Amino acid sequence: MRYCINCCIHLLPNDLHRQCFRCRGPDHNNQKCPVCRGENKIPLYTDSKQMKWLAVLEVRTDHCESWNGFFCLRKGKLCSLMFGLIIMTLVMVSYILTGAKHGLLLIPSPFHYGAFASNPSLMDNESLSDMKDYYQPSKMNISYVKDYPSIKLIIDTITSKIEFITRQRPDLEELRKQEPHMFSVIPNKFLPNSKNPCWYEEYRGNTTTDPYATNSYALYSKRFRIIFDYLRKVFWSHLDHYKDRHYRLRCLPHFYIIGQPKCGTTDLYDRLRLHPDVRFSAIKEPHWWTRKRFGIIRLRDGFHDRYPVEDYLDLFDLAAHQIQSVLQSDAGKERGRRSNIIIGEASASTMWDNNAWIFFYDNSTEGEPPFLIQDFIHAFQPNAKLIIMLRDPVERLYSDYLYFASANKSAEDFHEKVAESLQLFEGCVLDFSLRACVYNNTLNNAMPVRLQVGLYVVYLLDWLTVFNKDQILVLRLEDHASNMRYTMHMVFQFLDLGPLSEKQEALITKSPASNTRRPEDRSLGPMLPSTKEILRDFYRPFNTKLAQVLFDDAFLWKRT
Repeated sequence: MRYCINCCIHLLPNDLHRQCFRCRGPDHNNQKCPVCRGENKIPLYTDSKQMKWLAVLEVRTDHCESWNGFFCLRKGKLCSLMFGLIIMTLVMVSYILTGAKHGLLLIPSPFHYGAFASNPSLMDNESLSDMKDYYQPSKMNISYVKDYPSIKLIIDTITSKIEFITRQRPDLEELRKQEPHMFSVIPNKFLPNSKNPCWYEEYRGNTTTDPYATNSYALYSKRFRIIFDYLRKVFWSHLDHYKDRHYRLRCLPHFYIIGQPKCGTTDLYDRLRLHPDVRFSAIKEPHWWTRKRFGIIRLRDGFHDRYPVEDYLDLFDLAAHQIQSVLQSDAGKERGRRSNIIIGEASASTMWDNNAWIFFYDNSTEGEPPFLIQDFIHAFQPNAKLIIMLRDPVERLYSDYLYFASANKSAEDFHEKVAESLQLFEGCVLDFSLRACVYNNTLNNAMPVRLQVGLYVVYLLDWLTVFNKDQILVLRLEDHASNMRYTMHMVFQFLDLGPLSEKQEALITKSPASNTRRPEDRSLGPMLPSTKEILRDFYRPFNTKLAQVLFDDAFLWKRT
């Protein structure tokens, strides 16, 4: 019995030899084939004895030829495997880059956050990354229209937990204990001959001292260095000298545009600063009350050194110089002329952003902040005026998403993020109060879109606990866009500003709108109808309460 070495050392009986892929062929003859006849074979010897009686392991001397087929086969399989991996990689990359926008994903993504962790210590002390470990993947698979009933159940749960409870104002002494330095710098009385809150402060530096050398706004941002370079040049000429001492005029804003983001505050700011009696801070949005005084430049970058109140007051030096020029003019000295110049500040985070409290104030109210921004502003400026610009919260959220999202923006992606944020918000209100969830830093950072910013009435009610209603002017962006002249007259009247000439009024009211939607965002089109319906259901009870507080059904946003 013979065996073919070409069958990879598989010993085959003679009658099956024709199955050998190396030897078979149309003209193959076992008798003539040198391989089959036994030529070029080497028998195996062990202990000097030829082992032909058990088995014969035959090795061809030209073994390279025998392995060529084997390697060709292996190479073909390897190429097929690599080709398959490349195809899979391309599919995955396409999904990541397009968010399944073009249908490259075969199954919908199952990854959605579930319930919010009901762990107060975690909310107070743990980092965002730690907290996300407590979320469980949701079984709900968002597919736009199909899963609307599931999302509606989430909204119904949130609505059932809504309760507007009046907060308790902290005592003035409690505020002093929290910010003793601020109270030592800002006086409780201001100059009587200035409409704007201003006072004189002794300056103890000399002519070689740079008054803005340590200003954090100048140190951390190149954009503001030009402003401070100019202030350095004119600083000494605006000092008041009395009995060998130097005094500088310090000012706070007379009014604040406190919110909300993506509601037209930039356009209102640009028009107001065209009024001859209005000045603004050197920076449009200092964000000092909400962020900088806590050392927050960007939340993702962590905390830096806290910006002292002196750095904030430096931002009003340009306006203070002009007020001082009026007060010290010959006409002003002789007739006791009053300065009607007022200063504004337009940080759109002032109304709603109290996220930093959890890192600096003791949590003594079950997850609710014991102190809010308005508590401190009222302590120093009980007569301050506040302007709020609002818009339909549904449209505001989409505009906010388009403005701040960095990549993969689409109506479908927005829908997914809304659904995910609603689940997180539901998990919070199941365990905590509405106010605790609205002001919760960890929750707000975890939500992919800023749902909480559109809960206008929650913030407004908290501002009304410290300020009178006649100190707050609430406008709608929709009214401002349709009748700008009317809304600007409301603002002028609210701030008690002097009359304007026709030319000045035309300049203010007919200027192009500011901070409109970018062309690339406009090309994405509107949100999905199902997303709009979901958000309308979510915001409806909050809009209803807002309309009741303001006695104006326009804030229901039924026709927008």
